[in-house]
Amino acid sequence: MARVEQVVRRVAAEQIMPRYGRLAAADVSEKSPGDLVTVADHAAERELTRELTALLPGSVVVGEEAVAADRGVLAQLEGDAPAWIIDPIDGTANFVDGSPRFTVLVALAHQGELLASWTYAPALGLVATARAGGGAWIDGERVRVRPTGPALKHLDVTVANPKWWSAEHRRGFHALARRGVSMAYYDTTGLDYLALARGGRGAIVVTWDNPWDHAAGLLLVAEAGGVARTASGTPFRLAGGNALPLVAGADAECTAAVLAAFADEPTPSRLTVGLPSPASRLSSTTTPAAR
Repeated sequence: MARVEQVVRRVAAEQIMPRYGRLAAADVSEKSPGDLVTVADHAAERELTRELTALLPGSVVVGEEAVAADRGVLAQLEGDAPAWIIDPIDGTANFVDGSPRFTVLVALAHQGELLASWTYAPALGLVATARAGGGAWIDGERVRVRPTGPALKHLDVTVANPKWWSAEHRRGFHALARRGVSMAYYDTTGLDYLALARGGRGAIVVTWDNPWDHAAGLLLVAEAGGVARTASGTPFRLAGGNALPLVAGADAECTAAVLAAFADEPTPSRLTVGLPSPASRLSSTTTPAAR
């Protein structure tokens, strides 16, 4: 754990922070409308790929920028080799704007199981780590979610910005609002998972399933005592093909209640699927792009 954290910190110090607040127009481009990438994203992913595969010979890397160039890279999540899942800069738009709210996300998975994760916010000086069966830690202190139960009124939930909502998602978010849910919009996925893990949020509702956006945070939340399920009531699959939305909540009742409300159904009395151990609770796969 410590050696990976050292790598993440060093790459951020050498490839990301020297460019923070100093990007030229030529340093920023769009992969698709509204989806920014910078020279820092590319440089950091290259260095993380080199150093992490050296730490674990035989491992492979599924990085956001590598997948943007070749979606076939995602198939490595279904192979036999341990896989590093990397988002070199989560919250690239914030990074471009000079906001400190961006993170470096790294997770290690094997055959669909999340083993460890690292969330580092270099401009904020925050680091969160999790190991399957070993708990969730932020700046060296163990953290736990804040259990909420099934009550939805005034539940604080983080959701995607409305500009990313499909018509179906819009109906779901309106159904949540009718039940009194207090919704705030994402600005960076890594920090929102961190807030849930330390008890600062009741739930998050996600309408895209790129593995690099969620792998690190899902393990962090699971090890802090939270529960995540897709719209089909199953754990998130890292390799993709998930029924959306994905809801990560402070407890099973909260997650079930939010999923039911999103589908505009009555609140269930309990989660309808079994709850495995934290290490397997959030085993997964993933698809779209970070917002």
